[in-house]
Amino acid sequence: MRGIGNMGNLMKQAKKLQAELERKQEEIAKMKVEASSGGGMVTATVNGRGELLNLAVEKEVVDPNDVDMLADLVIAAVQEAQKNAHDRSQELLGPLAQGLNLPGMPGS
Repeated sequence: MRGIGNMGNLMKQAKKLQAELERKQEEIAKMKVEASSGGGMVTATVNGRGELLNLAVEKEVVDPNDVDMLADLVIAAVQEAQKNAHDRSQELLGPLAQGLNLPGMPGS
């Protein structure tokens, strides 16, 4: 009968972990992360999932004769914002993964 008690405890812990994971995922979805390129000429804002929410471009960087430079600045800002959002998400989820001790997860 001892195994049944341990199973009940395990189920309680799993439910608690699931609730905490859902709370963290909601927090991540609401998170806004910014990054800029070109000395602040282009700023990208993404949510915690890395979805682009806003893109601000200063007028001075818009040159019809150098569209490639503007595209590079936009790509750089968006990629940096996405990387920062991913890193912050991992920071939030890391402690949960440590409790699981799963191979390949942060903290394991």
